[in-house]
Amino acid sequence: MNHSPSVLLVLHDVAPQTWPDYQPFVEAVDALGHVPMTWLVVPDFHRSNALENHPGFRRLLDSRVERGDELVLHGYYHCDDGPLALHPKDWFMRRVYTHEGEFYNLSEQAALARLRAGIETFQRYHWPLEGFVAPAWLMSEGTRQALRQLPLSYTSDSQHLYRLPDFSPINAPGLVWSARSAWRRGLSKILSDQREQRWRQAPVIRLGLHPVDMRYGFSRDYWLRTLERLLNDGRVPLTKAGWLATQGLQVSSAA
Repeated sequence: MNHSPSVLLVLHDVAPQTWPDYQPFVEAVDALGHVPMTWLVVPDFHRSNALENHPGFRRLLDSRVERGDELVLHGYYHCDDGPLALHPKDWFMRRVYTHEGEFYNLSEQAALARLRAGIETFQRYHWPLEGFVAPAWLMSEGTRQALRQLPLSYTSDSQHLYRLPDFSPINAPGLVWSARSAWRRGLSKILSDQREQRWRQAPVIRLGLHPVDMRYGFSRDYWLRTLERLLNDGRVPLTKAGWLATQGLQVSSAA
């Protein structure tokens, strides 16, 4: 069992549409040396970016797997286009908090169908698959029941990884920004600096990046500087599955 502190660099919402946002950042990280990344891949982003229509992007992902990066199933469409919510809490979560909580309200049957379609996508392209992350980390009880039936090793929310099929929690604190406006970016920086100090002794810190973070120099530079600082502090960069393996957890591939 490895007790070295770790850092996990996680790219959310990976799709052909978002790769231009990420490309300069990924190239900057690659220039630092071997820093494995975890890519949260959406099979058909917003129903308009199906991976099957983008062979060049699939070849890019092939090359990342060969480098030692991990690809994770991140929803299927990454948009919530189900029937409008009637309950005020559900309406808030699905139309104010986020419009992308694809798995927030799915039945077990519907969740199983999308998860199986995602697993089949990974199998088709011969990508190893260990984990599933729901868009916005929102999962219905039906989704949780579906995940218990599938050959996946883990899922996660913003502060934990959960070993499947029993959902045993593992603390894995994460930094994440809201970067859509200048005041949000400023507040995110303050909160992230505070949390990083609080978690200095944590065995692992996750950096959860989103495409919108990459569109502003202030947020993009924050993530690169933070990664460099954590590496200089002696944290070992790992993928999610790689870190779970160091914790003595069995990780079995679905593909």
